[in-house]
Amino acid sequence: MKSNQTRQGFTLVELLVVIAIIGVLVGLLLPAVQAAREAARRMSCSNNFKQMGLGLHNYHSAYNKLPKHKGGTHIDGGNNYTHNRGYLSFLVGILPFVEQQGMWETISNPFNFDRNGNALTPPNTYAAMGGTPWNEDYQPWLTQVPMYRCPSDPVVPAGTQVAFSNYAACTGDAFFEQHHNGIQDGNGQPSGDGTWGATAGNRWARGAFHGRNFTGFRDILDGLSNTILCGEIVVGNGNREIFSSIHRDGNVANLPPSHWATSGVIDPARPQFWSDSANWDGNANHQRGRRWADGRPTYTSFMTIGPPNSYNVCRGEGNFGIYSAASRHQGGVHILMGDGAVRFVTSSIDAGNQDHVAYGRDNGDGRGANGGAGRESPYGLWGALGTKGMKEVISTEF
Repeated sequence: MKSNQTRQGFTLVELLVVIAIIGVLVGLLLPAVQAAREAARRMSCSNNFKQMGLGLHNYHSAYNKLPKHKGGTHIDGGNNYTHNRGYLSFLVGILPFVEQQGMWETISNPFNFDRNGNALTPPNTYAAMGGTPWNEDYQPWLTQVPMYRCPSDPVVPAGTQVAFSNYAACTGDAFFEQHHNGIQDGNGQPSGDGTWGATAGNRWARGAFHGRNFTGFRDILDGLSNTILCGEIVVGNGNREIFSSIHRDGNVANLPPSHWATSGVIDPARPQFWSDSANWDGNANHQRGRRWADGRPTYTSFMTIGPPNSYNVCRGEGNFGIYSAASRHQGGVHILMGDGAVRFVTSSIDAGNQDHVAYGRDNGDGRGANGGAGRESPYGLWGALGTKGMKEVISTEF
């Protein structure tokens, strides 16, 4: 005799309850998954910096100095193939010390092919050390070095653009003709203290790196563990972000960093973006980090003037101004210290007196970057970490 059993199934109400429970669980787990992914990206970024620090120390062991920031070959009467105008960043110099020997060999020797592998003929052939760093036909400048990118920053080159970098040299807490200081832009010869401001530029070189000059650990009198070598920047993506794009102001040398926070150039409804009244440079190639081989401050430099993730203001494309560290990580940026340690600094770090003019020249009114060479940074702990020999006492954890 067969038993007459009725098969039980989910009712519509029960099914809806199960779906709702699954939805709640997904909603609870998704932020945790996203946080875990960002933690992994942040760790990968930190590892990039550790490898860079090791490369810089190995370079210093080999040459007893750090790689020159804005070095290379100078104008020789040729074209953008035969020289790089002395603009190459330190990232080029450390290539053989960060497992990029193959790329270094390509750059350091003459190269006779375009971006598509077609043979070139003189005079349009590349001399050793490559062409200008914005040359979009030179293969090495188009090649992305994975270690130079933060995995939290999703911006990638489009079309024929040169490759990017999220890592930049620290040039201190002041600026003075950082576009041309040290030697003349054209022929590479020392210049006087005039239009190009080499003498004054050298005097106000307060960071571990100084454009067109070699520096070494012997120059870091504050101690390697108290001095920043490099920091993060965000690659500009053309969306008017204050920390990845640049407001141009020809009066940047005469105004304190606090000026642009209250001048109306920042959108009050969206304080991370420039307003419509800002003189925002919308050229995609003039954004932060857009040329890994270009040592000019727009592309591979930052200063410890404004706190991390604050705005960038300059006189003109690639020219002097206030350039800030920035990242896509939550709440701060990674920095590489002189001893190779990697630290995470929050955006709320003490940045001192933002009403103090950062321009290096002292015009007699005491406003110019600390009022004189050798003085403590006016920009608090952040400024002190960016200087190499001002004898500030770092007594605060960061």
